[in-house]
Amino acid sequence: MSNTKLLAGRRALVTGAGKGIGAKIIDTFAAAGAHLIVCVRLPSQELSDQLAALEQQYGIQTEVIIFDLKNESAIKQAMKALCARKIQVNILVNNAGVAAGGLLGMTSLETIKSSFQVNFFAPVLITQYITKLMIKQGQGSIINLGSIAGLDNFPGYTAYGSSKAALMQFTRIIANELAPHGIRVNSIAPALIDTQMAQQMEDKAATNMLGRSAMRRLGRPQEIADLALYLASDQSSFVNGQIIRADGGM
Repeated sequence: MSNTKLLAGRRALVTGAGKGIGAKIIDTFAAAGAHLIVCVRLPSQELSDQLAALEQQYGIQTEVIIFDLKNESAIKQAMKALCARKIQVNILVNNAGVAAGGLLGMTSLETIKSSFQVNFFAPVLITQYITKLMIKQGQGSIINLGSIAGLDNFPGYTAYGSSKAALMQFTRIIANELAPHGIRVNSIAPALIDTQMAQQMEDKAATNMLGRSAMRRLGRPQEIADLALYLASDQSSFVNGQIIRADGGM
């Protein structure tokens, strides 16, 4: 898919953009002409260099907002400051997430709570603030990064799978609520993607998941970024409330 100027003049807020899928999303959105608000937990020289290169290459504007998704107060402070500026935010990508594996009996309640805080509660809170801006604009696209672990019944995914399932159901619900305001909401449900998160999986679990895929390979971050670009752009103007699997055929 050609991404030339698909997002020209628009501004996208992307969480978890410092690495993996998020890093590819901001590369892809910038190439399509979008200005970027990049949300990360920690600053890094690598991210600064990446954004400087994108600004120079594509003539876009970028800024970085620092907060930890586990810190509700920090999220509120950052979002209130952003909304107070009354700037236009056309696209929200709730990409940041944390993985947690383990059978039920080996998974602590604290692990489950932590997974829900990062994978569900934080995206909900950010969405509440950003939709205030989008409603005033009468336009917007929200993309939530789910997972096939929230759709399929893989053993060992009580924390991660349940939190992603909640995020994807949230997607369906608010898609109906926000459609009258010109805001579309969709979710991408990837299988294993070639990122640091996949590398942290136990070999047996990773092999089992890959064995379910007809393509027998890891997905590439760019493949998810291209799908996010489609959902962010007007090319998907009649796509709303959908959970789109990107799993190589399971």
